[in-house]
Amino acid sequence: MDISFKNKKLEKSFNEGAQLDKIHGTLRAKKIRIRMKELRAAQSLKDFWPPKSPPGRCHELTEGKRSGQLSVDLDHPYRLIFIPDHDPVPRREDGGLEWSQVTAIQILGVEDTHG
Repeated sequence: MDISFKNKKLEKSFNEGAQLDKIHGTLRAKKIRIRMKELRAAQSLKDFWPPKSPPGRCHELTEGKRSGQLSVDLDHPYRLIFIPDHDPVPRREDGGLEWSQVTAIQILGVEDTHG
């Protein structure tokens, strides 16, 4: 999977190991590295389609400003937030996301989606 970042600052924080630990703490930084490795190794987002998604529990966010975003678990309640990086975004006939055609994502950040 091709991975980009919403801005250079975020990209730098993810690519400099010590900075990731400083910003997020050792445990969350470790989880971020694991998820990023899994995402990079994936052929498409379909590799995360349930029931394949545990322990990351990848799923689409549907409420409010998060509609169209996806997330995977880090350490509760934090999640890695991203969007498909396609124009147009691949869709099924019913309007849902066509996970098998998502081969590029853009990382938006790390957030508590329940807060």
